Amino acid sequence: MNVADLILRKRDGFALAEAEIVYLIDGYTAGRIPDYQMAALCMAVYYRGMTAEETLCLTRAMVHSGSVLDFSSLSGLKVDKHSTGGVGDKTSLIIAPLVAAAGSSVPMISGRGLGFTGGTLDKLESIPGFTVQLTLPRFRQVLERVGCAMIGQTDEIAPADRKLYALRDVTATVESIPLICASIMSKKLAEGLDGLVLDVKTGAGAFMPTLEQASDLAQSLVDIGNGLGTSTVALITDMNQPLGKAVGNALEVREAIQTLKGEEPQDLSLLCEELSSRMLSLDSNASAAGQTRARVVEALSSGKALQKFAEMIAAQGGDPRVVDDFSLLPQASYQEVMASPSRGFIQSLNAKGVGRASMSLGAGRETVDSQIDPSVGILLNKKIGDWVEKGEPLCTVFYNQTAKLQSVRQSLLEVFSIGPDRVEPPPLVKRMVE
Repeated sequence: MNVADLILRKRDGFALAEAEIVYLIDGYTAGRIPDYQMAALCMAVYYRGMTAEETLCLTRAMVHSGSVLDFSSLSGLKVDKHSTGGVGDKTSLIIAPLVAAAGSSVPMISGRGLGFTGGTLDKLESIPGFTVQLTLPRFRQVLERVGCAMIGQTDEIAPADRKLYALRDVTATVESIPLICASIMSKKLAEGLDGLVLDVKTGAGAFMPTLEQASDLAQSLVDIGNGLGTSTVALITDMNQPLGKAVGNALEVREAIQTLKGEEPQDLSLLCEELSSRMLSLDSNASAAGQTRARVVEALSSGKALQKFAEMIAAQGGDPRVVDDFSLLPQASYQEVMASPSRGFIQSLNAKGVGRASMSLGAGRETVDSQIDPSVGILLNKKIGDWVEKGEPLCTVFYNQTAKLQSVRQSLLEVFSIGPDRVEPPPLVKRMVE
Protein backbone atom coordinates (compact mmCIF):
# COMPACT_ATOMS: atom_id res chain seq x y z
CA MET A 1 0.00 0.00 0.00
CA ASN A 2 1.04 3.59 -0.60
CA VAL A 3 0.49 6.03 2.27
CA ALA A 4 0.23 9.07 -0.03
CA ASP A 5 -2.50 7.35 -2.04
CA LEU A 6 -4.48 6.59 1.13
CA ILE A 7 -4.18 10.23 2.26
CA LEU A 8 -5.36 11.34 -1.19
CA ARG A 9 -8.39 9.05 -1.08
CA LYS A 10 -9.43 10.30 2.35
CA ARG A 11 -8.82 13.90 1.29
CA ASP A 12 -11.21 13.36 -1.60
CA GLY A 13 -13.90 11.94 0.68
CA PHE A 14 -13.61 8.20 0.04
CA ALA A 15 -13.83 5.58 2.79
CA LEU A 16 -10.79 3.53 3.72
CA ALA A 17 -10.97 -0.25 4.06
CA GLU A 18 -10.15 -1.95 7.37
CA ALA A 19 -6.91 -3.41 6.00
CA GLU A 20 -5.83 0.09 4.93
CA ILE A 21 -6.60 1.56 8.35
CA VAL A 22 -4.70 -1.25 10.09
CA TYR A 23 -1.76 -0.65 7.76
CA LEU A 24 -1.70 3.04 8.66
CA ILE A 25 -2.02 2.53 12.42
CA ASP A 26 0.50 -0.30 12.60
CA GLY A 27 2.95 1.63 10.43
CA TYR A 28 2.66 4.82 12.45
CA THR A 29 2.95 3.02 15.80
CA ALA A 30 6.09 1.22 14.60
CA GLY A 31 7.62 4.42 13.24
CA ARG A 32 7.47 3.40 9.59
CA ILE A 33 5.03 6.20 8.74
CA PRO A 34 6.34 9.69 9.63
CA ASP A 35 4.49 12.35 11.59
CA TYR A 36 4.00 14.59 8.57
CA GLN A 37 2.06 11.94 6.67
CA MET A 38 -0.10 10.99 9.66
CA ALA A 39 -0.74 14.69 10.31
CA ALA A 40 -1.98 15.04 6.73
CA LEU A 41 -4.27 12.05 7.21
CA CYS A 42 -5.66 13.49 10.46
CA MET A 43 -6.42 16.79 8.71
CA ALA A 44 -8.17 14.90 5.90
CA VAL A 45 -10.26 13.07 8.51
CA TYR A 46 -10.96 16.37 10.27
CA TYR A 47 -12.49 17.83 7.11
CA ARG A 48 -13.96 14.70 5.49
CA GLY A 49 -14.94 12.69 8.54
CA MET A 50 -15.23 8.92 8.70
CA THR A 51 -18.07 6.50 8.27
CA ALA A 52 -19.27 4.57 11.31
CA GLU A 53 -17.54 1.48 9.94
CA GLU A 54 -14.26 3.35 9.41
CA THR A 55 -14.38 4.73 12.97
CA LEU A 56 -15.03 1.24 14.32
CA CYS A 57 -12.08 -0.15 12.34
CA LEU A 58 -9.83 2.71 13.47
CA THR A 59 -10.69 2.08 17.11
CA ARG A 60 -10.13 -1.67 16.79
CA ALA A 61 -6.73 -1.10 15.17
CA MET A 62 -5.74 1.29 17.96
CA VAL A 63 -6.94 -1.13 20.67
CA HIS A 64 -4.77 -3.87 19.19
CA SER A 65 -1.73 -1.65 18.69
CA GLY A 66 -0.69 -2.75 22.20
CA SER A 67 -1.72 -5.06 25.02
CA VAL A 68 -5.36 -5.91 25.64
CA LEU A 69 -5.89 -6.76 29.29
CA ASP A 70 -7.71 -9.92 30.30
CA PHE A 71 -9.52 -9.87 33.63
CA SER A 72 -11.76 -12.84 32.88
CA SER A 73 -10.31 -14.65 35.89
CA LEU A 74 -11.94 -12.09 38.18
CA SER A 75 -15.45 -12.94 39.28
CA GLY A 76 -18.29 -10.54 38.64
CA LEU A 77 -18.67 -7.58 36.33
CA LYS A 78 -15.61 -5.69 35.06
CA VAL A 79 -16.81 -2.16 34.38
CA ASP A 80 -15.47 1.37 34.01
CA LYS A 81 -16.67 4.95 33.56
CA HIS A 82 -15.28 7.66 31.31
CA SER A 83 -16.06 11.38 31.40
CA THR A 84 -15.38 13.72 28.50
CA GLY A 85 -14.13 16.25 31.04
CA GLY A 86 -15.51 19.12 33.03
CA VAL A 87 -14.89 21.62 35.80
CA GLY A 88 -15.06 20.17 39.31
CA ASP A 89 -15.66 16.66 37.93
CA LYS A 90 -14.22 14.37 40.59
CA THR A 91 -16.75 11.58 40.01
CA SER A 92 -14.13 8.92 39.21
CA LEU A 93 -12.64 9.21 42.70
CA ILE A 94 -16.06 8.40 44.16
CA ILE A 95 -17.41 5.95 41.61
CA ALA A 96 -14.46 3.53 41.46
CA PRO A 97 -14.56 2.58 45.18
CA LEU A 98 -18.36 2.86 45.28
CA VAL A 99 -18.94 0.35 42.46
CA ALA A 100 -16.21 -1.91 43.87
CA ALA A 101 -17.95 -1.84 47.28
CA ALA A 102 -21.18 -2.82 45.51
CA GLY A 103 -19.55 -6.00 44.18
CA SER A 104 -17.96 -5.25 40.79
CA SER A 105 -14.36 -4.77 39.62
CA VAL A 106 -13.31 -1.35 38.34
CA PRO A 107 -10.05 -1.25 36.35
CA MET A 108 -9.74 2.48 35.59
CA ILE A 109 -7.15 4.02 33.28
CA SER A 110 -7.43 7.79 33.61
CA GLY A 111 -5.87 10.93 32.20
CA ARG A 112 -4.35 14.24 33.23
CA GLY A 113 -5.90 17.66 32.94
CA LEU A 114 -5.01 20.09 30.17
CA GLY A 115 -6.46 23.58 30.04
CA PHE A 116 -9.45 24.45 32.18
CA THR A 117 -10.65 20.87 32.81
CA GLY A 118 -9.14 18.85 35.63
CA GLY A 119 -7.51 15.43 35.39
CA THR A 120 -8.20 12.45 37.62
CA LEU A 121 -4.50 11.52 37.85
CA ASP A 122 -3.54 15.00 39.06
CA LYS A 123 -6.19 14.83 41.77
CA LEU A 124 -5.04 11.40 42.94
CA GLU A 125 -1.41 12.55 43.05
CA SER A 126 -2.34 15.26 45.54
CA ILE A 127 -2.75 12.40 48.05
CA PRO A 128 0.66 11.98 49.74
CA GLY A 129 2.52 8.98 48.28
CA PHE A 130 -0.19 7.93 45.83
CA THR A 131 1.28 6.56 42.60
CA VAL A 132 -0.64 6.23 39.35
CA GLN A 133 2.32 4.69 37.52
CA LEU A 134 1.79 0.98 38.17
CA THR A 135 3.03 -1.85 36.01
CA LEU A 136 0.26 -3.96 34.49
CA PRO A 137 1.01 -6.91 36.85
CA ARG A 138 0.81 -4.54 39.84
CA PHE A 139 -2.39 -3.03 38.43
CA ARG A 140 -3.89 -6.53 38.38
CA GLN A 141 -2.73 -7.24 41.93
CA VAL A 142 -4.39 -4.09 43.30
CA LEU A 143 -7.56 -4.83 41.35
CA GLU A 144 -7.71 -8.40 42.66
CA ARG A 145 -7.10 -7.32 46.26
CA VAL A 146 -9.20 -4.14 46.45
CA GLY A 147 -11.69 -4.40 43.59
CA CYS A 148 -10.64 -1.08 42.04
CA ALA A 149 -7.42 0.50 40.82
CA MET A 150 -6.76 3.82 39.08
CA ILE A 151 -3.69 4.31 36.92
CA GLY A 152 -2.37 6.34 33.99
CA GLN A 153 -1.98 5.01 30.49
CA THR A 154 1.04 2.71 30.23
CA ASP A 155 3.34 2.19 27.25
CA GLU A 156 1.63 -1.14 26.62
CA ILE A 157 -1.95 0.22 26.43
CA ALA A 158 -3.03 1.62 23.04
CA PRO A 159 0.38 3.08 22.08
CA ALA A 160 -1.11 4.28 18.79
CA ASP A 161 -3.36 6.62 20.75
CA ARG A 162 -0.45 8.03 22.73
CA LYS A 163 1.34 9.00 19.51
CA LEU A 164 -1.76 10.17 17.68
CA TYR A 165 -3.05 12.28 20.57
CA ALA A 166 0.26 14.15 20.84
CA LEU A 167 0.25 14.72 17.07
CA ARG A 168 -3.36 15.95 16.97
CA ASP A 169 -2.67 18.33 19.84
CA VAL A 170 -0.10 20.26 17.77
CA THR A 171 -1.76 20.01 14.34
CA ALA A 172 -5.21 21.52 15.11
CA THR A 173 -7.00 18.20 14.56
CA VAL A 174 -8.29 17.54 18.09
CA GLU A 175 -11.93 18.48 17.36
CA SER A 176 -12.83 15.54 15.13
CA ILE A 177 -15.51 13.15 16.39
CA PRO A 178 -14.02 10.01 14.71
CA LEU A 179 -10.58 10.79 16.13
CA ILE A 180 -12.00 11.68 19.55
CA CYS A 181 -14.02 8.46 19.66
CA ALA A 182 -11.11 6.26 18.63
CA SER A 183 -8.87 7.93 21.21
CA ILE A 184 -11.31 7.53 24.10
CA MET A 185 -12.51 4.05 23.27
CA SER A 186 -9.16 2.49 22.36
CA LYS A 187 -7.86 3.08 25.89
CA LYS A 188 -11.05 1.94 27.57
CA LEU A 189 -11.64 -1.17 25.46
CA ALA A 190 -8.03 -2.26 25.98
CA GLU A 191 -8.94 -2.69 29.67
CA GLY A 192 -10.81 -5.92 28.91
CA LEU A 193 -14.14 -4.59 30.21
CA ASP A 194 -17.56 -6.21 30.29
CA GLY A 195 -19.27 -2.83 30.40
CA LEU A 196 -18.61 0.89 30.09
CA VAL A 197 -20.64 3.95 31.08
CA LEU A 198 -19.82 7.25 29.40
CA ASP A 199 -20.48 10.63 30.98
CA VAL A 200 -20.64 13.05 28.05
CA LYS A 201 -20.66 16.64 29.28
CA THR A 202 -22.54 19.44 27.57
CA GLY A 203 -22.85 23.16 28.31
CA ALA A 204 -20.67 26.23 28.70
CA GLY A 205 -17.89 24.34 30.47
CA ALA A 206 -17.88 21.27 28.20
CA PHE A 207 -15.96 20.27 25.11
CA MET A 208 -19.32 19.76 23.38
CA PRO A 209 -21.30 22.91 24.28
CA THR A 210 -24.63 21.99 22.65
CA LEU A 211 -26.89 19.04 23.39
CA GLU A 212 -26.91 18.12 19.70
CA GLN A 213 -23.11 17.95 19.55
CA ALA A 214 -22.94 15.95 22.78
CA SER A 215 -25.63 13.55 21.51
CA ASP A 216 -23.71 12.93 18.27
CA LEU A 217 -20.52 12.19 20.20
CA ALA A 218 -22.33 9.98 22.72
CA GLN A 219 -24.01 7.94 19.98
CA SER A 220 -20.72 7.40 18.17
CA LEU A 221 -19.00 6.28 21.37
CA VAL A 222 -21.83 3.93 22.29
CA ASP A 223 -21.93 2.43 18.80
CA ILE A 224 -18.21 1.73 18.92
CA GLY A 225 -18.36 0.12 22.37
CA ASN A 226 -21.28 -2.11 21.52
CA GLY A 227 -19.85 -2.82 18.07
CA LEU A 228 -16.63 -4.11 19.61
CA GLY A 229 -18.41 -6.31 22.14
CA THR A 230 -18.47 -4.15 25.28
CA SER A 231 -21.89 -3.27 26.67
CA THR A 232 -21.90 0.54 26.56
CA VAL A 233 -24.31 3.32 27.50
CA ALA A 234 -23.86 7.08 27.77
CA LEU A 235 -25.41 9.74 29.94
CA ILE A 236 -25.35 13.32 28.68
CA THR A 237 -24.90 15.52 31.74
CA ASP A 238 -24.82 19.22 32.46
CA MET A 239 -21.64 21.29 32.60
CA ASN A 240 -23.10 24.80 32.55
CA GLN A 241 -21.85 25.19 36.12
CA PRO A 242 -19.09 23.32 37.96
CA LEU A 243 -19.96 19.94 39.46
CA GLY A 244 -19.99 20.14 43.24
CA LYS A 245 -18.39 23.07 45.02
CA ALA A 246 -14.65 22.37 44.84
CA VAL A 247 -12.40 23.12 41.85
CA GLY A 248 -8.74 22.27 42.33
CA ASN A 249 -6.91 19.02 42.99
CA ALA A 250 -6.59 18.61 46.78
CA LEU A 251 -9.87 20.48 47.28
CA GLU A 252 -11.63 18.00 45.00
CA VAL A 253 -10.09 15.01 46.79
CA ARG A 254 -11.46 16.42 50.03
CA GLU A 255 -14.91 16.87 48.49
CA ALA A 256 -14.82 13.34 47.07
CA ILE A 257 -14.10 11.96 50.54
CA GLN A 258 -16.91 14.07 52.02
CA THR A 259 -19.25 12.64 49.39
CA LEU A 260 -18.16 9.09 50.25
CA LYS A 261 -19.04 9.98 53.85
CA GLY A 262 -22.53 11.02 52.70
CA GLU A 263 -21.98 14.69 53.43
CA GLU A 264 -22.07 16.99 50.39
CA PRO A 265 -22.78 18.34 47.82
CA GLN A 266 -26.09 17.10 46.47
CA ASP A 267 -25.50 17.41 42.72
CA LEU A 268 -22.21 15.50 42.92
CA SER A 269 -23.63 12.67 45.04
CA LEU A 270 -26.72 12.35 42.84
CA LEU A 271 -24.65 12.08 39.66
CA CYS A 272 -22.30 9.53 41.23
CA GLU A 273 -25.26 7.42 42.34
CA GLU A 274 -26.77 7.59 38.85
CA LEU A 275 -23.55 6.68 37.05
CA SER A 276 -22.74 3.90 39.53
CA SER A 277 -26.22 2.42 39.18
CA ARG A 278 -25.88 2.43 35.40
CA MET A 279 -22.52 0.70 35.66
CA LEU A 280 -23.92 -2.08 37.83
CA SER A 281 -26.94 -2.42 35.54
CA LEU A 282 -24.67 -3.43 32.64
CA ASP A 283 -24.32 -6.84 34.23
CA SER A 284 -26.43 -9.28 32.22
CA ASN A 285 -27.48 -10.79 35.55
CA ALA A 286 -28.20 -7.40 37.14
CA SER A 287 -31.24 -6.86 39.28
CA ALA A 288 -33.91 -4.31 38.50
CA ALA A 289 -32.75 -0.69 38.34
CA GLY A 290 -34.26 0.14 41.73
CA GLN A 291 -32.40 -2.75 43.38
CA THR A 292 -29.17 -1.73 41.67
CA ARG A 293 -29.52 1.78 43.06
CA ALA A 294 -30.23 0.28 46.49
CA ARG A 295 -26.86 -1.52 46.33
CA VAL A 296 -25.17 1.79 45.59
CA VAL A 297 -26.94 3.59 48.44
CA GLU A 298 -26.08 0.77 50.85
CA ALA A 299 -22.39 0.86 49.84
CA LEU A 300 -22.36 4.57 50.63
CA SER A 301 -24.40 4.60 53.82
CA SER A 302 -22.58 1.61 55.33
CA GLY A 303 -19.15 3.20 54.88
CA LYS A 304 -17.97 0.36 52.60
CA ALA A 305 -17.25 2.72 49.70
CA LEU A 306 -15.12 4.98 51.91
CA GLN A 307 -13.24 1.96 53.20
CA LYS A 308 -12.59 0.83 49.61
CA PHE A 309 -11.15 4.24 48.80
CA ALA A 310 -8.81 4.03 51.81
CA GLU A 311 -7.78 0.50 50.76
CA MET A 312 -7.03 1.64 47.20
CA ILE A 313 -4.98 4.58 48.47
CA ALA A 314 -2.89 2.26 50.66
CA ALA A 315 -2.49 -0.33 47.88
CA GLN A 316 -1.16 2.35 45.51
CA GLY A 317 1.36 3.74 47.99
CA GLY A 318 -0.68 6.61 49.41
CA ASP A 319 -1.47 7.60 52.97
CA PRO A 320 -4.98 6.29 53.78
CA ARG A 321 -5.21 8.56 56.84
CA VAL A 322 -6.33 11.38 54.51
CA VAL A 323 -9.89 10.02 54.65
CA ASP A 324 -10.02 11.14 58.29
CA ASP A 325 -7.42 13.92 58.36
CA PHE A 326 -7.66 16.48 55.57
CA SER A 327 -4.65 18.35 56.96
CA LEU A 328 -2.50 15.66 55.34
CA LEU A 329 -3.52 16.97 51.92
CA PRO A 330 -1.59 19.89 50.37
CA GLN A 331 -2.69 23.20 51.89
CA ALA A 332 -2.59 26.60 50.20
CA SER A 333 -0.85 29.37 52.14
CA TYR A 334 -3.65 31.89 51.77
CA GLN A 335 -7.41 32.16 51.33
CA GLU A 336 -9.53 35.07 50.14
CA VAL A 337 -13.32 35.32 50.15
CA MET A 338 -14.86 36.91 47.06
CA ALA A 339 -17.87 38.94 48.23
CA SER A 340 -20.99 39.50 46.16
CA PRO A 341 -21.26 43.04 44.70
CA SER A 342 -25.08 42.88 44.80
CA ARG A 343 -28.04 40.94 46.16
CA GLY A 344 -30.27 38.57 44.23
CA PHE A 345 -30.37 35.06 42.82
CA ILE A 346 -27.48 33.35 41.07
CA GLN A 347 -28.88 33.07 37.55
CA SER A 348 -25.83 31.57 35.84
CA LEU A 349 -22.38 30.39 36.81
CA ASN A 350 -19.90 30.05 33.97
CA ALA A 351 -18.09 26.75 34.45
CA LYS A 352 -15.39 27.55 31.91
CA GLY A 353 -14.64 30.85 33.66
CA VAL A 354 -14.23 29.07 37.00
CA GLY A 355 -12.01 26.45 35.37
CA ARG A 356 -9.82 29.06 33.72
CA ALA A 357 -9.45 30.96 37.00
CA SER A 358 -8.43 27.76 38.79
CA MET A 359 -5.92 27.01 36.03
CA SER A 360 -4.46 30.51 36.36
CA LEU A 361 -3.98 29.94 40.09
CA GLY A 362 -1.86 26.89 39.22
CA ALA A 363 -4.39 24.05 39.53
CA GLY A 364 -4.36 23.29 35.80
CA ARG A 365 -1.98 23.16 32.84
CA GLU A 366 -1.60 25.65 30.05
CA THR A 367 0.89 23.29 28.36
CA VAL A 368 1.63 19.59 28.76
CA ASP A 369 4.84 20.45 30.66
CA SER A 370 3.20 22.88 33.14
CA GLN A 371 3.66 22.05 36.81
CA ILE A 372 0.50 21.55 38.89
CA ASP A 373 0.08 23.18 42.31
CA PRO A 374 -2.18 20.65 44.07
CA SER A 375 -3.10 22.98 46.93
CA VAL A 376 -4.74 25.86 45.06
CA GLY A 377 -8.27 26.20 43.75
CA ILE A 378 -11.72 27.62 44.31
CA LEU A 379 -14.52 26.63 46.68
CA LEU A 380 -17.94 27.82 45.54
CA ASN A 381 -20.24 29.19 48.21
CA LYS A 382 -23.15 29.81 45.82
CA LYS A 383 -24.52 28.03 42.75
CA ILE A 384 -27.37 28.55 40.29
CA GLY A 385 -30.68 29.21 42.04
CA ASP A 386 -29.11 30.28 45.36
CA TRP A 387 -29.92 33.63 46.98
CA VAL A 388 -27.00 35.89 47.87
CA GLU A 389 -26.90 39.12 49.88
CA LYS A 390 -24.56 41.96 48.98
CA GLY A 391 -21.25 41.32 50.71
CA GLU A 392 -22.00 37.62 51.23
CA PRO A 393 -19.34 35.14 50.02
CA LEU A 394 -19.68 33.93 46.43
CA CYS A 395 -16.57 31.77 46.56
CA THR A 396 -13.33 31.29 48.46
CA VAL A 397 -10.01 31.36 46.60
CA PHE A 398 -7.11 29.22 47.84
CA TYR A 399 -3.78 30.56 46.54
CA ASN A 400 -0.05 30.72 47.10
CA GLN A 401 0.96 33.71 44.97
CA THR A 402 -0.64 37.14 45.34
CA ALA A 403 0.03 38.01 41.70
CA LYS A 404 -2.01 35.01 40.59
CA LEU A 405 -4.88 35.98 42.88
CA GLN A 406 -4.86 39.48 41.41
CA SER A 407 -5.03 38.04 37.89
CA VAL A 408 -8.27 36.15 38.59
CA ARG A 409 -10.08 38.40 41.09
CA GLN A 410 -12.21 40.36 38.59
CA SER A 411 -12.82 37.46 36.22
CA LEU A 412 -14.10 35.31 39.09
CA LEU A 413 -16.68 37.91 40.06
CA GLU A 414 -17.81 38.01 36.44
CA VAL A 415 -18.58 34.27 36.25
CA PHE A 416 -21.55 34.85 38.58
CA SER A 417 -24.62 36.42 37.01
CA ILE A 418 -26.95 37.83 39.70
CA GLY A 419 -30.53 38.99 39.15
CA PRO A 420 -33.89 39.45 40.86
CA ASP A 421 -35.57 36.31 39.50
CA ARG A 422 -34.81 32.80 40.65
CA VAL A 423 -33.59 30.39 37.98
CA GLU A 424 -33.92 26.66 38.46
CA PRO A 425 -30.60 24.81 38.33
CA PRO A 426 -30.21 22.99 34.98
CA PRO A 427 -31.14 19.30 35.05
CA LEU A 428 -28.11 17.19 35.86
CA VAL A 429 -28.86 14.32 33.45
CA LYS A 430 -30.20 15.51 30.13
CA ARG A 431 -30.38 12.33 28.09
CA MET A 432 -29.36 8.68 27.97
CA VAL A 433 -27.93 7.10 24.83
CA GLU A 434 -27.75 3.34 24.38
